[in-house]
Amino acid sequence: MSLMNRLFTSESVTEGHPDKVCDRISDAILDAVLEQDPDAHLAVETLATTGQVHVAGEITTDAYVEIPQIVRQEVASIGYTSSDVGFDGNSCGVLVSIDQQSPDIQAGVEKSWEVRDDLTGDHDAYDIQGAGDQGLMFGYACNETPDLMPAPIWLAHKLARRLAQVRKENLVEGLRPDGKTQVTVAYEGDKAIGLDAVVVSSQHSPDLSLDKLRPALVETVIEPTLKEVGWKMPKADSIFVNPAGLFTVGGPMGDAGLTGRKIIVDTYGGYARHGGGAFSGKDASKVDRSGAYALRWVAKNIVAAGLASSCEIQVAYAIGKARPVGLYIETFGTASVGEEALEKAVSEVFDLRPAAIIDALDLKKPGFKATSSYGHFGREEFAWEKTNKVEQLRAAL
Repeated sequence: MSLMNRLFTSESVTEGHPDKVCDRISDAILDAVLEQDPDAHLAVETLATTGQVHVAGEITTDAYVEIPQIVRQEVASIGYTSSDVGFDGNSCGVLVSIDQQSPDIQAGVEKSWEVRDDLTGDHDAYDIQGAGDQGLMFGYACNETPDLMPAPIWLAHKLARRLAQVRKENLVEGLRPDGKTQVTVAYEGDKAIGLDAVVVSSQHSPDLSLDKLRPALVETVIEPTLKEVGWKMPKADSIFVNPAGLFTVGGPMGDAGLTGRKIIVDTYGGYARHGGGAFSGKDASKVDRSGAYALRWVAKNIVAAGLASSCEIQVAYAIGKARPVGLYIETFGTASVGEEALEKAVSEVFDLRPAAIIDALDLKKPGFKATSSYGHFGREEFAWEKTNKVEQLRAAL
């Protein structure tokens, strides 16, 4: 490679990874509560380890859901149904430690700083709800892939989803739920030019030898995935399948899992910055989640409108305040207009108050469990992936 080239790596994991088991449980509980009470407030954390799941956090609602039943259903649906695979959703211990949301936080969410201080007396419905926490969130989009996602995380997710599909369809007999993928993409300047390395690791039964596993995963996972997206295979010596050797012990038995520990997998694979807040188990009043979704929506519309080929946006909130305290746009020199003009257009077209985001993206409905694996971004089924503000942005400029 020339000195001008660079490499960038991102990873993904399957839904059987112990951290993703926890994300799924937390979001399944969120969905079950929202089904009964769209105005509920939740911050649900899950810990999973050998034979045990512990659910903790805060829930404020009049709804009732049977949390142990949800836990068992989700663990079993992933594929952990026997001690033979290291974890059994039907018999594992489930411990629940749930409290109500802090009344101080609840007061700030239900009646914002703008309304309490009544600085202008000119308020609308979106001014009433304050941000559920202080913090900063980032959104990102670029034109490297059809989904306007960075190529490394986009490819890693596709490989992980294919690995899970191969297991579920039993195309390779003996695969188990835990798995990880990783890709290293070569860049020439800012342009992705090809794959430099691919790593796929899958939990498997002791009966499946590495001599059979390795070529089988190349044939059923790596080759068809790259062919589908039009990327060439890397060199044979740059493809690594279960490079550590045997991977028979996995899931929560192999490593303790925790909600929110895969935030880079959930977002942009490290290609863009992250504010630090996790998503899963939180309702949309938590701007860690809703703010990050909104900024992906904004950034994607900017790139889709041709106003920049790469766009990263930061927003910041004060707890209990409806209106953001900061907005920053970085286009890395790729914008077709000045960034000051772009910020003004974004402020005109997008309302980033929490209640406005929730309304625009319909975030009081259940459906968050689908986000818990394979990334929250770059998937057209989610409302924040819609490029429905392109013409408004162009008009504002």
